[in-house]
Amino acid sequence: MTENKDTHLFGTAALVGPPNAGKSTLMNTLVGEKVAIVTPKAQTTRNRISGILSTDRYQVVFMDTPGVNKARGKLGELLNRSAMEGLNSADVVLLVVDTELYVRKPHFLKKDFQPFKKRVSGLSGVVVVSNKIDKVRDKKKVLPVWQELSRMFPEREILPVSASTGEGTEILLERILEHMHPGPALYPEDQLSTLPMRFMVAEIIREKLFLAMRQEVPYGLAVEIEYWKEQEDLLHISAVIYVLRDAHKSMVIGRGGEVLKKVGMQARLEAEALSGKRVYLETHVKVRPGWDENPGFLRSLGI
Repeated sequence: MTENKDTHLFGTAALVGPPNAGKSTLMNTLVGEKVAIVTPKAQTTRNRISGILSTDRYQVVFMDTPGVNKARGKLGELLNRSAMEGLNSADVVLLVVDTELYVRKPHFLKKDFQPFKKRVSGLSGVVVVSNKIDKVRDKKKVLPVWQELSRMFPEREILPVSASTGEGTEILLERILEHMHPGPALYPEDQLSTLPMRFMVAEIIREKLFLAMRQEVPYGLAVEIEYWKEQEDLLHISAVIYVLRDAHKSMVIGRGGEVLKKVGMQARLEAEALSGKRVYLETHVKVRPGWDENPGFLRSLGI
């Protein structure tokens, strides 16, 4: 990547909003690669995940933050704190809105975005991203949602976007670049995230578990890499899956180990694509009551 230091742009963009607004999908679309796991369940994103978009003209570091909602326990408090901290450290804040949800349930909009109203009032770089616009067939029904957003965030531009189809993302990127500043790239052109690969593999395993499990189990799941050895063409990984209760352990393993085998196979294939090496993946399930209320353990997970 050749760059002119006088015209090259650099900066950071934070994606914030309630759970399931499509923040991770939007970041993956903007970066052009999967750098954050995506599931239809809340608390999928537990850390501030970064994605890096690099060209000859600019480098943008995107920060995908946990969804903000009513905090439940220590884990919920830490997730909300992480998301709000992302507001202050970015050059531009993208407030991501699940448009289709608020077309169906407009009474949720004000409550869900009230936590952000005061926090962004003093910030110069804020864009309201009306996401999932492709899921609303009758576009006239979107107008009341935009009107309420305009009242809550006056003088902020509202951009219709579909993270899943890419609609509107080119215009969104133009707006993001308006808030970047002159400066050299901080990361190599081929680097897609600031996070280590072992963290990304743990996230891949957790994503496959979220997709495989019932509604009540994922929020009591955590994944930790306990062994990591890289050879020239082989990556040996051992991962521990923590659950809160004995009943959850049997559900994660499944009858005859069926669920864990399926999760392991899917995670191994994605880890091989990520690393470019053959992967030998071992998974173990352990019961750790109260892990989601243990500050030391949560810090060890990077939360």
